[in-house]
Amino acid sequence: MVAGWLSAWVSALLIRRVEEASTSVILQFVMTFGVWLFAERLGLSGVVTIVVFGLTAGRMTWRPMSARLRVSSFAIWDAVTAVLNILAFMLIGLQIRPILETLDQGERVRAIGAALAILAVVIVVRFIWALVYHSAAQWLNLLFRSDRASPALSVKGAIVIGWSGMRGIVTLAAALALPADFPYRDFVLLTAFVVVLGTLVLQGLTLKPLINWLRLPKDATVEGEVATARKAALNAAITFLGNDKTPAAQRLKLEYEEALAHARRGRDPHDTADNTLRRQVLDKARHALVELRSADSIGDDAYRLVEEELDWLDLSASAATPQDNHEPPS
Repeated sequence: MVAGWLSAWVSALLIRRVEEASTSVILQFVMTFGVWLFAERLGLSGVVTIVVFGLTAGRMTWRPMSARLRVSSFAIWDAVTAVLNILAFMLIGLQIRPILETLDQGERVRAIGAALAILAVVIVVRFIWALVYHSAAQWLNLLFRSDRASPALSVKGAIVIGWSGMRGIVTLAAALALPADFPYRDFVLLTAFVVVLGTLVLQGLTLKPLINWLRLPKDATVEGEVATARKAALNAAITFLGNDKTPAAQRLKLEYEEALAHARRGRDPHDTADNTLRRQVLDKARHALVELRSADSIGDDAYRLVEEELDWLDLSASAATPQDNHEPPS
């Protein structure tokens, strides 16, 4: 864990010095796989080290990258994550068949039966833990009865959380990382595959029907937190501009005040008259840019640079929804 934490800080110090997107992404890849190899060299768990490395880097309060680099990096890592998920399933799937072929009929049945039993234990233990947490939270709220007591999880919510135990790439990576001479490695690989496949298929396909059957209300937690964050950010900007009497500051202040009014009413703060007009203007600007390139008045390098500038202006006038962010099962 310490190795992952220290590696995250070293990586951040290096990445913050890079100003070019492709170089930054390459450095991120090198650092990530380098941390894994470094942990393996020291005899540490590569999986645990990388998990701590990623969590530490993601929770840093200061940003080592500019917005331009961050947008480019996130887009690339989203694609890489999807590819790695597919490759992990393919790799472990290719190893399962040779494992089963080395077993006779009776051993094969016993191995699959034991893996299914472990799958059942994994599901039941998580389910019981969610219900125990629900009971403990209720008991603590009744015991301390204070305004600061956290709201107890409902029984329906506990059931859904207990049934949301899908496993994914972390489980597969942990199994694949075991050395070839590890005791019962073949059985661990088989069990990991059965647990991941079983939870994704059984729980993944039945989760939505379960939520519909329980008639749970829509969870607006993320939307509420986004609204709080937007209002805090806009208030900070308005406060900063309050003492600046220049025309540019006053124009920005009016724009932020309009956005804050939208946010307080629960509307999209980017859906202002200025941003609507800005998006329309950007469409015309892009059309003029395409015409210049088609007429060979500008080259491809100039076209791409101005196109990126227009994209940033477009992003500043558009809102990102919480649904845009997805994480792979783990």
